[in-house]
Amino acid sequence: PAPAPAPAPAPAPAPAPAVALDDTQIQAEINRLRLLFQKNVPVAFTPTDAQKETWLTLARQQTSQSGYAIQSPQTVVIADRNPAVQRACIMVARPDTPEWEIIGCTRISTGTIGRKHHYITPLGIFTNTADRLGYRAQGTKNENGIMGNGTKGMRVWDFGWQVAEKGWLPSHEQGPIRLEMHATDPVFLERQLGHMASAGCIRIPASLNIFIDKNGLLDVEYERKAATDRRFQALLRTDRTPSTLAGMAVIVVDSTPLPPRVTTAQNQSPNLVSAKIPSSPIH
Repeated sequence: PAPAPAPAPAPAPAPAPAVALDDTQIQAEINRLRLLFQKNVPVAFTPTDAQKETWLTLARQQTSQSGYAIQSPQTVVIADRNPAVQRACIMVARPDTPEWEIIGCTRISTGTIGRKHHYITPLGIFTNTADRLGYRAQGTKNENGIMGNGTKGMRVWDFGWQVAEKGWLPSHEQGPIRLEMHATDPVFLERQLGHMASAGCIRIPASLNIFIDKNGLLDVEYERKAATDRRFQALLRTDRTPSTLAGMAVIVVDSTPLPPRVTTAQNQSPNLVSAKIPSSPIH
């Protein structure tokens, strides 16, 4: 068999903005994005304080482990692959405070288990760099009449080759997938968001797709590349209003509680050992 593609390298820090913003300007942009989100993303939900704290803790762990540096206030998408959660939040991460601010949250679908060729969405930080040119959905249907990437014009963010667990194998074997974030069929599949359903990619509502796309929330590098490369210029919306807080990172976390360890009682046979249940480590 041909060798598997190498996974993408560790994410580099997002470039600093051309003009530094003061606290008043940062808060004004956060407020603007929140109002737009509330108006344009009808499938939104409000997380509890406990959920928010869990996501922040897990996201900060991912940034620490990956070496991705938050050098300036920037929007990030935090996606929770916990089967019982399946939610994503747009947050503004700041280097000067551990308290990241929520713009809005909504339902998503990540990779499912038990179906052949369906992978578990990998954990980590995945960046929309100018090393890869994303694309837009054509709106074509497959043999089952499904528009896998949503209606024509929906944005598809391509995070390159990654390594993920094969969700249909009990062995936890891993393999390469092309990780993407995109919309889904508005008639048959969008109503299933909030449950694991994809082959490994991150499915999001069409309204969130348009919101991220129109405000350039993951396009900080694309905007700079578009100034000299017509391919990137052609991909970006002509009616966009790029946010001054635009970033480039999607952070996949898993808030599934770790299973308790079963310890051996002192009065049990010494031949009995503690049992440890392994935890579960892309359209």
